[in-house]
Amino acid sequence: MEPFIASIRLVVASMLICVAGYATVIWGIGQVINPEAAAGSLITRPDGTVAGSQLIAQKFTQPKYFWSRPSAVDYNGAGAAGSNKSPTSPDLTDRAREIVAQYGATAENPLPPELAAASGGGLDPHISEEAALYQASRIATARSLSRSQVEALVKDHAFAPGGFLTPGRLVNVLELNLALDQVGTAQ
Repeated sequence: MEPFIASIRLVVASMLICVAGYATVIWGIGQVINPEAAAGSLITRPDGTVAGSQLIAQKFTQPKYFWSRPSAVDYNGAGAAGSNKSPTSPDLTDRAREIVAQYGATAENPLPPELAAASGGGLDPHISEEAALYQASRIATARSLSRSQVEALVKDHAFAPGGFLTPGRLVNVLELNLALDQVGTAQ
């Protein structure tokens, strides 16, 4: 009986040290080094309510908003993944055709590729500045704004993720849409 009780004590001590202790230490380090990221990089509205995370895309379908990249997991953060379909899959081709038609793209006005194809994780919260500017006319019309107002907002929110070493600039779709809502309430 004594070896059984000793093994129970060893299991309990191991669980406290290896599970609870380790998790607490890692959480504490995260809170000290980068508290915003450790808390989920949440974006709040002006009234203080949480709108979402800077790290996870959301589905926007209304014409008055910038649309995110397509998602193979329908923007479900619990199921981040690609589609696992071959690039030659008829399903992907059909989905891309539908998206191209939805944007009204033509050979003269081609759709930026990322707006027709999901990212590897299916939850990429950013689109390129080019992809955001491509949507500016639709949003300006839907919100009764000038195209230049929408384009200026895009340029204000664009950033280079790797600084000057990375070509191209990105925008966070959720942050951009929240800024659009603020422009709408300021008028």
